[in-house]
Amino acid sequence: MSKKASWAPDPESRISVNWVKTQGLTFEVAEAGEGDHLALCLHGFPELNYSWRHQMPRLAEMGYRVWAPNLRGYGATDRPAAMRDYTLDKLTQDVADLIDASGVKKVTLFAHDWGGAIAWMFAIQKLRRLERLVVMNLPHPKVFQREAKKWRQIKRSWYIYFFQLPWLAEMLLGRKNGTAIGQLFEKTSSSPERFGPDVQRIYNEASARPGALNAMINYYRALRYTNAEALGDGRVDIPTLLIWGEEDIALGIHCTQGAEEWVHDLTLKRLPGVSHWVQQDAPEEVNAILTDWLPKV
Repeated sequence: MSKKASWAPDPESRISVNWVKTQGLTFEVAEAGEGDHLALCLHGFPELNYSWRHQMPRLAEMGYRVWAPNLRGYGATDRPAAMRDYTLDKLTQDVADLIDASGVKKVTLFAHDWGGAIAWMFAIQKLRRLERLVVMNLPHPKVFQREAKKWRQIKRSWYIYFFQLPWLAEMLLGRKNGTAIGQLFEKTSSSPERFGPDVQRIYNEASARPGALNAMINYYRALRYTNAEALGDGRVDIPTLLIWGEEDIALGIHCTQGAEEWVHDLTLKRLPGVSHWVQQDAPEEVNAILTDWLPKV
């Protein structure tokens, strides 16, 4: 395929970048490991599958076959043009299509930020069978519905309202070939040294691809078309791990409270002094938590 990959993995990581064609789209997928138990890793905004670079080798060592796709609109994955192409029903169907394309027998879903919103909905709707669910810095949707009505969270969520303005967000984030994206990570991270020029360049170049910023922001704009009934009772019936960097500037610590009402087998791990970009900020701590919590494959 003639597409250019978003990043070139370190050969020592044993990560490769490949292309997976589903019934709907072609995805750019970072892969590691082998076997019949898929660890499917969903990134957030404004990230890439690159955000899982620290976890993928560890999960492969544990016996998982690891796929980290660039979600629709990101990197070199296909980029539909319409806002309604980014509704949650389409995003969750992408996950189902990727699982089907993998041909695996078991799936554990890992997710961060926007990937977490997709993963929660996927698990609630039971679109495919999951063994376990791991979500990082994204609350259960019923919890967020509660918090979104309170000033303590509204003032943190200002950017969601800003993103509803046509083209202005794209113009501001796209300045100087998208360098604002890389700087966003550095400025809001609790470990800015982990987001040096080489890391920023990967994110900047991906966001500067034609139409990329518009697609990425359309995730937020398409929220208006979410069917409230799609959440159902909000129940998640599988073992679930919620990892939370406590220095999240976008989501308050109250977002970690109360999920037990809908997730009966919930493990919460809070990381003091760690930002929203938890698996990149504190990869050693996150990997240790995953190693301890996940079963042997």
